[in-house]
Formats: sequence, C-alpha cells, structure tokens
Amino acid sequence: MGKFICIHGHFYQPPRENAWLEAVELQDSAHPYHDWNERITAECYAPNAFARMLNGDGQITEIVSNYSRISFNFGPTLLAWMKERSPDVYAAILEADRQSRERFSGHGSALAQVYNHMILPLANPRDRYTQVLWGIRDFEARFGRSPEGMWLPETAVDTPSLETLARLGIRFTLLSPYQAKRIRPIGGGDWEDVSGGLIDPKTPYLVQLPEGRRLAIFFYDAPVSQAVAFEHLLSTGERLAHRLLDAFIDDRPEDQLVHIATDGESYGHHHRHGEMALAYALHYLEASQLARLTNYGEFLASHPPTMEVELHAPSAWSCPHGVDRWRRHCGCNSGGRPGWNQHWRQPLREALDWLRDQLAPEYETQARTYFRDPWAARDAYINVILDRSDDTLQAFFAQHACRPISQDAWVPCLRLLELQRHALLMFTSCGWFFDELSSIETVQTIQYAGRALQLARDLLGLDLEDRFLNILARARCNVPEHGNGRRVYEKFVRPAIVDREKVGAHYAVSSLFETYPEQARIYSFTCVREDQQVFEAGRYRLVMGRALIRFEITRNSDVLSYGVLHLGDHNLNCGVRIYQGPEAYQQLVQEMSEAFSRADFAQIIRLMDRHFGESNYSLKSLFRDQQRKILNQILASSQEDVESRFRQITDAYTPLLRFLEDLGAPLPAALQAASHFILNADLRRQFESENLDPARVLQILENSRRTSVELNWPSIAYAAQGNLERCMLGLSANPDDLALLARAADVAALARDLPFELNLWKSQNAYFEMLRQLRPDRQTAADTGDATAADWLRQFLILGDRLGFQP
Repeated sequence: MGKFICIHGHFYQPPRENAWLEAVELQDSAHPYHDWNERITAECYAPNAFARMLNGDGQITEIVSNYSRISFNFGPTLLAWMKERSPDVYAAILEADRQSRERFSGHGSALAQVYNHMILPLANPRDRYTQVLWGIRDFEARFGRSPEGMWLPETAVDTPSLETLARLGIRFTLLSPYQAKRIRPIGGGDWEDVSGGLIDPKTPYLVQLPEGRRLAIFFYDAPVSQAVAFEHLLSTGERLAHRLLDAFIDDRPEDQLVHIATDGESYGHHHRHGEMALAYALHYLEASQLARLTNYGEFLASHPPTMEVELHAPSAWSCPHGVDRWRRHCGCNSGGRPGWNQHWRQPLREALDWLRDQLAPEYETQARTYFRDPWAARDAYINVILDRSDDTLQAFFAQHACRPISQDAWVPCLRLLELQRHALLMFTSCGWFFDELSSIETVQTIQYAGRALQLARDLLGLDLEDRFLNILARARCNVPEHGNGRRVYEKFVRPAIVDREKVGAHYAVSSLFETYPEQARIYSFTCVREDQQVFEAGRYRLVMGRALIRFEITRNSDVLSYGVLHLGDHNLNCGVRIYQGPEAYQQLVQEMSEAFSRADFAQIIRLMDRHFGESNYSLKSLFRDQQRKILNQILASSQEDVESRFRQITDAYTPLLRFLEDLGAPLPAALQAASHFILNADLRRQFESENLDPARVLQILENSRRTSVELNWPSIAYAAQGNLERCMLGLSANPDDLALLARAADVAALARDLPFELNLWKSQNAYFEMLRQLRPDRQTAADTGDATAADWLRQFLILGDRLGFQP
C-alpha cells in the first residue's frame, strides 16, 4: 500500500480596489499596515514563500517555500495586486509552481480559480463561462502553463458549473465530502448513498456529465481540515504530521491519498506561525518516509478514478443549505452577533441580478456596432485586463472588431467592456458571506454596481440608479444608523464615485502640497500640466491652471481648468470645470489674480462661484491616501506644539512622578497622559531615525515600565521592524561595509531584547540570501588567511545569531 499526502491551501482575498482608481486605498482597520492585502501578505503569503525551519533551540536552520510542496490556488485579483505591491512574494509563488513541476512528475501544484470568486450556481450561463475562462487565461498568463485543476469559490457546485469547467479543459476540482450524494463503480452497478460526509476521501471520483464530458473530483478529509482551521492543529508541525498520518487505514491494500483543504490564511494569518508548523510537518513527512508528498495532478495521473459520483447540487463547503448563504437568510453567519439577521442578502441579490439583466441587452446592442460578437469580445477582454498596452489593444481590436477602429474609437469600446467587467465584479461572493450589509466586503460589491451604473448613464444614457436603489432599499441593516441599502449606497458608495472633475480637484488641491512633474500618474489617471500659475501672499496662496486628465483604463481624456484658494491649514476652496478655451481661461486668471493682489478673498470666492458654479471641492475631496498625507503635513506644526507643551509638563513634574513611583501610588491622569504622549513620541522617533541609539531606547522602555505608562506597541513594533529592514537593505546593497554590518548587528540585538515580538521576516530573508550568496567565498578567503574576510565573517555570524539563525 502506498501512502500519499496532499495539503491544499485556498489563498484568497476579495477585490479591495476602489472601482474608479483601480487601487486599494488606505484601510485604517489594517493598521499599522496600509491595507488588509498588505497585512495578510506580511502575516501569511510572504511567510509561506519563505518559511522558517527551526532547530530544538528555536534557531533558524533553513528557509523553504511551502508552496512548492503543497497544492494551492491564489485568487487572480489578489495576484494582480501582489504583482504590483509585493513583487518578491509574487515571483516566489510562480517559482514555487515551477519547482513543484520538478518535484511532482511534471504536474504543477498551482490550481486556477474562478476569476473574481463568483458563486457559479447563482450565475447565468454567460457570466459563468466568462468567469471560468478569465480564471484560466489569468492563470496561463501568470504561470506559463494550462491549469489541470480549478478551485470553485466556496466549492459551490452544480452540474452546469462542472460542464463549464470540463468544456474549458479543466480535469479536476476539489469538494467537501458533504457535497457527495452517492457513488458506484464506473460502468455500472448499484448506487451507494454517501450523504452526510460518508464518502471515502482517499481516492478520486469521476462525474459523468450530461454532454458526455467527464471531470475528476477529490473530496478532502473534512475532520482533519476542520482541525487545521478551528482546532489548533497548527500548534506544532509534528502534531499536524501525525494527524495526517493517523488518517490512513493500515489494512487497506490499495494506495491511499490523505488530503486536506482549508483557507490558506490558516497558515500564518488566522494562526500565528502556522506557516512554520506547516513547513515542519512537510519536512517531517518527507524525512520520516512514512508517506509521500504529492499533488492532485500527479496522483490523478497514476490513480485514475474507479468510482463515479453524483453530487448534492447546488451545494458548497460553507453552507449546509445549498448556496442559500449567497441569496437569502439561511442561518449561516460568522457568529457572535445574537439578534442579527441576514434578510438583507435577498434584496441585495435581487438588486444586482436586476441590474445585470438591464445592462446585458443594452451592452449587446451597443457593442454590435463595434464587435462581431459582443460576448466573445467580453471573454477575450481578459487579455486587455492583464496587459493594457497599445500593442495588446491593437491585437484585441484586430481580432474582434467588425471593422477597422481608430484609437479615438477605442474609448466607447473600452467603456462598454468596463461596464461588463464591473457587472461581473459586483457578484464577488464575499458581498453575501458575512453578517452585515454595511460591512466593507458588501460595500465593495455595491461600489462595483455604482461604477456600472455610472458607465450606463454616461455611455448609454441609461439612468438606472433610482430603480436599483428602490430594490436595494428593501435590504435592512443590522446597524441602526446605516438604515437600509439605499442609505448604505448614499453613505459609503456615492462619496467614492469619481468623475473627471473630482480627479481634477485632487490634482489641483494636492499640487499645493506636492510638486508634480509635467506628466504625473495618479492611480489609474495620467495628469498632464498645460499651464499653472501660483500667487502667494504670506500664508495665503492662489493656484490656477489647466491640465489634461486621461483615464488610462478606457483612454478617455478631458482638459480641465481649475482654481484653488488656500487660506492656511485645512482651509481651502477649489473649483474645477471643463476647459472653455483660451479667452475664458485668461479671464479667469486675470480676474482672480487681481482680486488676490488686493487680498480680496471674499471676491475670489465670488469669482470662483461664478466661474466654476457648484463645482466646489476641499480637502475632503482628496483621495484617501493623499488626504492623509496632506493632513499629516498640516498637523505637523500642531503636533510639535502639543509635544513641546507635554514635554514641559513631564520635565517639570519628573521628580514628583518618581516619588509617586516609589510610593506605588497611581499617577494623576493628566500626568499619565503627558508621559504617554512623550514616551511614545521619543520611542517612535528613535526607530524612525537612521542613527538609532540602543541605550536611549532601553532607557525609554525602562521609564515606561517604572511609570506603568502603556506604549503603543503595534505602531512601535512596526517602526522598529522598519528600522532593521532599512539596515538590512543597506547591507544587502553594500555587504562590504563593516560599519553598516556592525550597526545592523546592534539593531538586531536591540530587536531581540525588546519586550514585544517583531516581524523579522524581511530582515531574515535578506540575511539568508547573503548567507547563501556571500558566505562561501568569504569562508574560503578567511580559511586562506584573509584577515578582512575573517573579520567580516565574524561580524556576519554575530548578526545571524542575533537574527535568530543557527550559528
């Protein structure tokens, strides 16, 4: 009997990009990280690409890729974000699939995924096909091969979904054992009921599809998968390995596959250091030779199914009520909110279905004026999404346009296709999964609907918003102040809507605080300055100009004129309008500059009202990241003033504070607040400095301990982590700099002594790379009497010890 083990991780985050900016904006709930994608990458995706192997003393002996030894899938929209924002992790994931092909008989471990995690049994046939096709094409573009298997969102399945997978060349998928209904030998025989999770998961099965196609199904081991996700099985790697081995049936003569499937985020994000437990479990299994690691493609090639299966359809792994979790109140929720309900799910589904069905015929009618087959063009649009270069667009239009199309005519074509892209994105499953209509995941799906509504109005002259909101209004929030779906749209979606004037206002206002080049990229927009005139009088400033704003996604552009009056701090007024020609522009500049020269600010406001009408913008109109950056600039002087006052208080009352400490008496609230502010500011400033003083850091920490002042550990740990990372980055670029090497060792020693744990992942990776690349030659040189190499090696090994590596 052969024993085989496969561990599958479903790595996925919902699309978080602003539907207009095509970028993830600042998310304060992910602090100290910029957003949740960045945070979960730091806690899970990156650590699994470079997982630590430890010895008995907890020291690093090796850094390995978990991905190369497991089965995995990544959501296409997550990989698109990662390629831009975390390219080293992205490259490591692609490389892991290449390594897995070498390890597993030419079968890669990566599986494709349905494009934006749409629940396929609830999709119409056209959308279902596009979603599967886009997932495959995205996979091929990234991994350089065709996928053998595909992950179904929430493992939601029905017969049409499997037909679509098989039609597009997918060979297998993974399901929960509770989705199996009955089995029998291939070729005939009596059916055996296996409902309730009774199917044997140690072998693949075959689904015979109505159109004559076939698809293999692997049913994962539910008890072990459940233990990984919810029963702390990742507390040690050896415990995980033994639980997997215990799942084998020893007296069975045939080969067995023990395999599990969980959210990949279990390994590091949900369970801290889960990636290390996984790495050790994989190592233990390989070293002990008690079972052989494999992936699904390799096992299927050597173990074709002998049994066929029928499924409960529709069904999913995260809802025992079929797929009701994504269309009505079925009782499934995240828990912990007694009294809440999810009746909002049904009107949300109805509103989006209605919008989709209103848009489809309009799209088809309009698109036929440009494309031979509008729906084939939509299917092929994934190639443009992956590469929006002129060459790709020219090839796309050459293949699908019904006549030669000039670049000017690209704009309506691309806007039609973007209309359809957002009509797909709005069905991302996370919009229904959680407990509340006003959650960020659900608001994100409604935001995609908002973008589709905007395109329908601007492009097709079709105003569907009010009717859409009438349906959405039937969805009631559990949070009273958010009311219903209409209120959620007005409160969270409408303010996020971006038009050309809002982009122009962002460019105009931010140009007061940042010097842009003549051509600047602001998210998915290119802003080309055609003219700008600045007038200053003390703290007051007046900026007027005109700029070409081009949306790079659809290539449409407009020239806007603008004016901004800044009265200091956060007080400013901005107006934007379509450029009216040279005469109107010169009149605007002349009238407003003359009023400014007289310091007649009231007249400037009146002129702005006359020239720009109701187009009035302020700092509130800026996109979130730039808004926060500018507010920090504005607050800097106030922060310095507050710090100065608090420092005077703490300096003046230090003797009293120490006397109270000796007595064990509580500090007065006012003095404690001042001490809290100063100690946190001093510690943060130390870690943000390139001349960190370890002795001063330890002194601040001791003062905090003695006065029982609580420090802001997450922010300070993030700053300390960044200081060490900058040291290691500098050392990687200049490895022969002994002073820099010594400084890195000092900072690493300090990091080890801090009363909180740092994420040393990047610093340790940098060291490990130098260990592999540089140490062998330095060791050889030191062994032959090179004193400089010997000194370098000594200091380098000290650094490694302080970073947690085995000497």
